Amino acid sequence: MHRQNNCLTLNFIIMNKTELVAAIAKKAEITKAAAAKTFNALLEVTKAEMKKGGKIAIIGFGTFSMQNRPARKGKNPRTGKTIKIPAKKVLKFKASKKF
Repeated sequence: MHRQNNCLTLNFIIMNKTELVAAIAKKAEITKAAAAKTFNALLEVTKAEMKKGGKIAIIGFGTFSMQNRPARKGKNPRTGKTIKIPAKKVLKFKASKKF
């Protein structure tokens, strides 16, 4: 069910959406279709709330929020020239202490 990849000397497991939905279906003892529908609804609600600049806190799991990243200077690794990196909004996740 999991694919294992190696990154330098660290081992980590990647679960894609299909595998996650299957695991949810098995754990909740529901069909994969029902799990997929629920999971997709969760994603849609989360995206909509983040677009509004809101915050979603799930006790025992963590908090999703949007954060403004200011403009900054960086270097083009190929040429070494200084470049301007524009400001943007990024998704932030902070894991719960109980997680």
